[in-house]
Amino acid sequence: MCVIAFAYKMPGLGQLVLLGNRDETYARPTTPLDFWPDRPDTLGGIDQQAGGSWLAITSSGRFATVTHIRDGYGVPGERSRGELVRRFVSGEDTPLEFAAWLASEKEHFAPFNLLFGGSDDLYHFHSRTNALTRVTPGIHTLSNASLDTHWFKTERLADHLRALRRMPSEDDAFAWLEDPQQAAPERMPNTGIGSALERVLSPIFVVGRDYGTRASSLLIVSSRGDIAFSERSFGLAGREIGRRRYTLRPGQTAPAAR
Repeated sequence: MCVIAFAYKMPGLGQLVLLGNRDETYARPTTPLDFWPDRPDTLGGIDQQAGGSWLAITSSGRFATVTHIRDGYGVPGERSRGELVRRFVSGEDTPLEFAAWLASEKEHFAPFNLLFGGSDDLYHFHSRTNALTRVTPGIHTLSNASLDTHWFKTERLADHLRALRRMPSEDDAFAWLEDPQQAAPERMPNTGIGSALERVLSPIFVVGRDYGTRASSLLIVSSRGDIAFSERSFGLAGREIGRRRYTLRPGQTAPAAR
């Protein structure tokens, strides 16, 4: 994922309401949101190139999503960061045990943020600093710096959550995630990639020549643990190519709706 805003344990909004866009090269092969063939209790997209995922959740609420840390152009890691999402949601480690594993294995991956845990007990790990943070109730954001860094796109998306008094509709959430507004020069971060590319990457919804938003996600976990997960998929130049919607109840391993 490249921009995330989420309401965590907020009155009237259940355990979690998460909005996020995954930005990736248009050519990278991807399986859209679905139950995983090898894990029928798990919902998420799959990166066909490396086998990992950018956002996934199990019927028990075990959850993970990843963003990269942008610091210049960087170089690919030895292993894909999508492995981190798959490894956590498919495993049995506690968040603290998994954080210890992350600290010992992070050098094999390009720099990353990982948001993970149970939907009612979330943690954030920042690989540059080895910092592990237990997420507190409230509105939070995550893009390509660290948790709650105030970027134009993260604050613009979070403002929609701050105005909520009840669960957002799918149409509203996807409209917020399709926002193409670019940041003014004084609102752009300086991550070492030059102002022209910073501008292209500054909106919530990114459309570049070879790279852009490939998926928009709305994930809702109710107070009793029911899960609603919706996704829009996009191809070249930001053209929508599909929508998927599932609901999942605790202990369930088959689609309830689609």
